[in-house]
Amino acid sequence: MDRFIPREQLRRLVTVLSLPSKLEPVLLAVTAAALTAGGVFWLLGAADLADLCWGLGTVVAVAPAVGWVLDALRHGHAGVDLIAVLALVGTLAVGEYLAGALIALMLATGRTLEAAAQRRASHDLRALLEHAPRTARRRIGTEVRTVSLAEVAVGDLLVVGPGEVVPVDGRVVGAPAVLDESVLTGESRNVERAAGHTVRSGVVNAGSAFEVRASATEQESTYAEIVRLARQAGAESAPVVRLADRYAAWFLPLSVAAAGLAWLISGSAVRAVAVLVVATPCPLLLAAPVAIVSGLSRASRLGVVIRDGGALENLGRARTLLLDKTGTLTGGRPRVLDVIAAPGWTPAEVLRSAASLDQYSPHVLAQAVVDAARERGLELTVPEDVSEEPGRGATGTVGGRRTTIGRVDTHDESPMWARAADNRALLDGAAVAWLTVDGHRAGAVLLRDPLRHDAPRTLRRLRAAGIERLVMLTGDRPEPAREIAAVLGLDDVRADLAPADKVAAVRAERARTVTVMVGDGVNDAPALAAADVGVAMGARGSTASSEAADIVLTTDRVDRLADAVGIAVRSRRIAVQSALGGMVMSLAAMVAAAFGLLPPAVGALLQEGIDVAVILNALRALRVDHATALPLEPATEALIHRFAAEHDDLQDVLEAVREAADRLSDSPGPEALASVGEAHRLLTERLLPHEYAEEHQLYPALAPALGGPESTATMSRAHAEIERLARRIATHLTLADAAGGPAPEQLDDLRACLYGLHTVLRLHFTQEEENYFSLAP
Repeated sequence: MDRFIPREQLRRLVTVLSLPSKLEPVLLAVTAAALTAGGVFWLLGAADLADLCWGLGTVVAVAPAVGWVLDALRHGHAGVDLIAVLALVGTLAVGEYLAGALIALMLATGRTLEAAAQRRASHDLRALLEHAPRTARRRIGTEVRTVSLAEVAVGDLLVVGPGEVVPVDGRVVGAPAVLDESVLTGESRNVERAAGHTVRSGVVNAGSAFEVRASATEQESTYAEIVRLARQAGAESAPVVRLADRYAAWFLPLSVAAAGLAWLISGSAVRAVAVLVVATPCPLLLAAPVAIVSGLSRASRLGVVIRDGGALENLGRARTLLLDKTGTLTGGRPRVLDVIAAPGWTPAEVLRSAASLDQYSPHVLAQAVVDAARERGLELTVPEDVSEEPGRGATGTVGGRRTTIGRVDTHDESPMWARAADNRALLDGAAVAWLTVDGHRAGAVLLRDPLRHDAPRTLRRLRAAGIERLVMLTGDRPEPAREIAAVLGLDDVRADLAPADKVAAVRAERARTVTVMVGDGVNDAPALAAADVGVAMGARGSTASSEAADIVLTTDRVDRLADAVGIAVRSRRIAVQSALGGMVMSLAAMVAAAFGLLPPAVGALLQEGIDVAVILNALRALRVDHATALPLEPATEALIHRFAAEHDDLQDVLEAVREAADRLSDSPGPEALASVGEAHRLLTERLLPHEYAEEHQLYPALAPALGGPESTATMSRAHAEIERLARRIATHLTLADAAGGPAPEQLDDLRACLYGLHTVLRLHFTQEEENYFSLAP
């Protein structure tokens, strides 16, 4: 399918979405005028003229109603307005002109209300279409010219002025860009993208003018894909909502049968007409589509593009969720897990040297090393004579010393610290980049694709929304897959899967229940297509996976999956409530009419109230579900971002604690004691103030949103334990200084304090990042 939407086609689509139908308001005006005029004549005692006006109002409504019925039949539907046609014809036949006029007004009112509801529900989707960029300003030398987007090529330098939409995907050149990405992500907060960072088409420049180097054409850019998906998700182009069809299939023949039975038993055609009058569904069964389309609109505000109402309905019924690992449950990019230094080196020195050399490497692991060094504020040097051998690593001169980073030959026996690093990499499922300086190994950088911070909370929300079975499908090795599955509490994990194996697993699960598959890579596309509902992580995922998916998450946040499931469940519940509730009320009115308790005119007024009530109820799907929303004050979000950044800065403190423990285990001499002293200094000067600030600033700010201070009590206990262990280490240092070195009876407890503190800190950081920091990604 072509991802590009021609401008003329897009303009026609926006016009269809924007212009209201002229028939419904005209019919409403005519039927309302006929009913009012008849009422005036009746009050003046001119009963014949009153009947004439009401009869004309009824006749006027018959033709459009027949047209709507034929249109529904042409599309293969039962034609829920058929009862209205029978009721209109019936009132004319038995001379109940007032009831006919009321039905005509009810039909016109319902159709108008439904059109207005769908226009409101599709407002966000229409805004998405209208937002599509049409031109770009291309700079060649000193000349800037406005060109059609179709003329933009990869490598073109484009100028984006204040308030303008970024026309194509690209990278920032020169001055940093301040962007409003809410149209793609649903986040209202502006973000800053420095030079070299990628920007996606469709976002708005919220700052000064900046330049972007195009990395994709119009057809290949992010926004073209989103607009195409939004076109399929639009209210007018959405397929029939099967939920409403299922209810219409039995309600329509039941209504006709009840009217016929009332006529047969009573012998009164008026009673049959009265039954048809109160059974007239008009917008009744249309309430279900309105609820579903409202759900589509609500999801689009959060950066979740759903192709059609059928996908939303299936998502609301799903009970099994299958997830790919890389890029879905994990970030999809490696990050530095730990830095291990050889004797005579510190972790900071190892990381600085490795990152300095890796600055010139395009390898994804090299980029992770450089990012880690910059996050920790390390000053990098410019390497010289850099060369890179594919599969081996980079070599160059850093600070006058010959340095390599990557793989090493292991012909000689590795030192103890290196064997320990290899062992940790094996246990953690991490890759190892060895730093060699002047021919000797100086350290190791362990890298791993980490679990997304928002993944645990997302899976808990999915279970709360009704997902009963969570399964990981991955082509990765079983060991790291099982580790992540254990952390997340998944019901099953299947590793070493080829794309065909994933498809087979999806089909097996789908045979049991409605199944959702979530993935981001090209290899996930067949599995997404095989599932009842395919969900693609579209922000950094492949085009193939987005094309195969029913739902695309346009922001790189897996918690939007839980938002989508919650919206789907709520929209479907409201749709069922609206359809069933309205039909139960109509059935009660039909019984009363069959027994002669409701004359046609009174029944028409009653049915009008029922229809309006269920349509308004269906519109509740547009509102935020406050039961799942967790409102945070802007000041609280700022605190979360501040402490999240401090976690990155404090990683070297955690490494120093682990290094001190390792050195104390190797040789408990003066150097090891100095390492312990350095770790304690970092704890005292940097980590403990951070924990104190969290306890007295962040936790009180979070408490109202989380339900009170008890919600953070467990984390406060961790703060107390961290401080206790730090004091215990300080006591050991004081005793060692007084005795000229650590006594043998101190060593076991001091080692236990250091290793224990390192473990507590890692667990505590992870818990805060998953439970608190994920609230404001």
